[in-house]
Amino acid sequence: MSTKWLAISLAATLASAPLRAQGHTCVAATDTAHAATAMPADSAWAGHAHDGSVLTRYDRRVHRYRRHWQSLIPTQSVVQFAGNMGLLSFGVGWDYGRRKQWETHLLFGFLPRYGSSRAKTTMTVKENFIPWSVALGDRWAVEPLSVGLYINTVFGPEFWRSQPARYPKGYYFMSTKMRLNVFVGQRVELTLPRNRRKFVKGITAFYELSTCDLYLRALVLDSHVKLTDIFGLSLGLKFQVF
Repeated sequence: MSTKWLAISLAATLASAPLRAQGHTCVAATDTAHAATAMPADSAWAGHAHDGSVLTRYDRRVHRYRRHWQSLIPTQSVVQFAGNMGLLSFGVGWDYGRRKQWETHLLFGFLPRYGSSRAKTTMTVKENFIPWSVALGDRWAVEPLSVGLYINTVFGPEFWRSQPARYPKGYYFMSTKMRLNVFVGQRVELTLPRNRRKFVKGITAFYELSTCDLYLRALVLDSHVKLTDIFGLSLGLKFQVF
């Protein structure tokens, strides 16, 4: 066989062979490439990788270990204005669930000093639930309802979890350091085309009406407090990384 035909045969064989990296078959799934033996599908749980090799108990344990750590990678970046968590808050988020209807956000906010002696920093842990999404074409979607709750705290010696001894017993019945908030809101989502994506794949604008435990108590105990008095408006942007 001539050298020319050997070269053509070798090129055809390489073109038809699966892509391999360090002995593992690479599988492309949506936006991510995975190594088949490192990230096995359902067949791997039956004891076989994509390439037909038998997975040991050690292989499956390594897969679970990697999968659990990968779940800690944030999938979102969030910025929010107001909302009883600071003038402006920044953070990261995770989405999960069968339809990605659950979200957890960790936010750090900035509170100007206003009439106090210094500016302050806040931290918020927030849980969101989005029951459904309505598609408007290929790129736009409306989420007509989002609900959730969040706990936030203010860093500083002026705020405390339990009442200081300098006050009479029972003078303050609730902590001034931790606030429990509830909210209801709506969202509009834009999904970027694949050829336009650089850092994010989608942008969501949202608004929320929120209130906290202190305001709800005032509504129940004080007849002069109206429902419109206890809710505040906040605005935000969510950037879907992947």
